Amino acid sequence: MDEQVFFRKLNRLCTSKEIFDFLSSLEIMSDTMASGALQRISELEVDDNGLKNPGGVLENEVFRALCFQFEFESSKLSNTGLLNALQALIKLRIDPQSTLMANLLSEAEERFGKGQLTVTNLCTFGESLLQLEGPSCAILEQIVNHIQKKDIEKWSPREMVMVYKMLQVTVREREQYQDLLNRMNSVTLTIVSQLSPKFTSIILNSLVGLHQTQAVPLVTALCKHSVKHVPYFTGDELVNVLEAFLYFGHHEQMFTEALETRVPKSVFTMHPQTVSKVMQYCCRKMILSKPIFDAVAEGFISDADRFTTDQIAEYIIPFGILNYLPPSASSLFRKLETVLHTRFSQFQPHTLLNLLYSCVLIQRYPVNFLPKIFSPYFLQQLQAQPPGLDRIVTCQLTQLFLTVTLECPFYEGPKLLPKYQVKAFLMPHSSLDVHLLKRVKTGLLYLLKKRIYFASEVSTPYFYTVDIEIKLDEEGFVLPAAQCEEVHRRIALCVDGQHRFCVNSHNLLGEEAIKQRHLQLLGYEVVQIPFFEIERLQNCRKMAEYLHKKIFPHTYGLSC
Repeated sequence: MDEQVFFRKLNRLCTSKEIFDFLSSLEIMSDTMASGALQRISELEVDDNGLKNPGGVLENEVFRALCFQFEFESSKLSNTGLLNALQALIKLRIDPQSTLMANLLSEAEERFGKGQLTVTNLCTFGESLLQLEGPSCAILEQIVNHIQKKDIEKWSPREMVMVYKMLQVTVREREQYQDLLNRMNSVTLTIVSQLSPKFTSIILNSLVGLHQTQAVPLVTALCKHSVKHVPYFTGDELVNVLEAFLYFGHHEQMFTEALETRVPKSVFTMHPQTVSKVMQYCCRKMILSKPIFDAVAEGFISDADRFTTDQIAEYIIPFGILNYLPPSASSLFRKLETVLHTRFSQFQPHTLLNLLYSCVLIQRYPVNFLPKIFSPYFLQQLQAQPPGLDRIVTCQLTQLFLTVTLECPFYEGPKLLPKYQVKAFLMPHSSLDVHLLKRVKTGLLYLLKKRIYFASEVSTPYFYTVDIEIKLDEEGFVLPAAQCEEVHRRIALCVDGQHRFCVNSHNLLGEEAIKQRHLQLLGYEVVQIPFFEIERLQNCRKMAEYLHKKIFPHTYGLSC
């Protein structure tokens, strides 16, 4: 039978029995075909737990006949037949000390020593040794040194991918083989357009594992190329690509749009870990994609019972961080509450805190669970596990407590002890846009005439810092900022730069939304000054007019 026809038929077979029956029907086959059959059997019969049906494979007459031939005719095999058979038999957990394996390994080492192996052969041999002996195998370094001497420009995309994969596992120090990697990166850049979804994913994953942060042109080209493959990536391949986008800090609007097409169509069939990684990508990049979030919410409502606790948190936390309630919010949080009641004790302490904290950002109050969160036992658990009770954790605990105090007055459970409370919140995404603040202060000075009438970056007794504070007396006159008596109203100006919003959006992030909500509940009149309202105001007078309308909407215009 022609080899191409053989492999087409082989790849359509779905069980080892079908393969053995197929092989029995052939009068003659090459060693390449025989080793290919062993590889196909290993793909079908081996999973993470080992060989699914040892008796049905290892005791089969056809399998034993193949092994007999490979054992006693190893010197007559082609390089491809020899090395593919060796690789397949390792996956099938054949005893490495058996005569069969010893003969194949000995023959492979002899041909390697004579320099008879191609790049593909070297990589296949390297992968086999990695599985048998791990990265410390002495021959691996020799294999990589042989590969370095080959002409990279003549490698096929498959060979390039195999070498990247091998280097990813064997390189132990950052600079090791960097010259080889630099040459590979340059050549790969010229063949990006030829790469399949699988090869694109593998190379991106290897570039992450090999810390190739300097390979910017290649990373950029691969990320752009990956857009057209989004519909075709397997779950694991898509996870690799998303991790590369995150690791290299790359953003591609068309990639997000491609995800918005794929995820809603397949959220119920995608592996939860793949969906978790999509949500992590959106959350870390501050991308509020309503098509993705709405679909993920529906997926959670339907299937949350089969998720791990980490996956549950990874599905839900981005809703709070990006301050978004999907149309199915009531069902979503009802499902979350049910899951928490059932599996509360299974959550790691820090995962649970992050999850509940994200809920209060969007006014979903986990009142039933807060007594446990504020209990000494839970706080000791938090302290015992990394990162312990660091500044971020204590900020989350304090903000949870403040939320309960301000927004859930009916809560009568345990309080958060003062020793766990911070004096001021750490707001990682909400640091002030200094340039924007300066423009607003200049406009206020034009409006109020004197700098004494407003203060900036004011610490409050309530953990928050107010960007700009203006005090008014009972008649509505502006008081000096330093004055503490006769203050009837306090105005908090929130100068919201781009980094306080989701990307390409006017949607405030959760941590800024809760701050403005709490300032209102604490008695401030909150006036939002978003960047998109003032970025086109061209001079100081226009800024002052804008601020007058925002801060004092019921008084006459500027008198100057």
